[in-house]
Amino acid sequence: MAFEQLKAQIGLLLGEINGQPEDLRELYQQVHQELNQLRATGMSLPADLVELERRLLKEFPQAPPRRG
Repeated sequence: MAFEQLKAQIGLLLGEINGQPEDLRELYQQVHQELNQLRATGMSLPADLVELERRLLKEFPQAPPRRG
């Protein structure tokens, strides 16, 4: 998947999650999955999304990321 397409998907996910704080765990899992796809391609990661992933991981340390 192209980098711009992944960025667009993440943007949509963030837009959908607005106003739905009960879904933060799902947001974390989706952001983590999308960033892992970028990591697998060796592309540089958007710093703001890496920071979001880090902050969400602090909030949900007991929730391992969903795979695949």
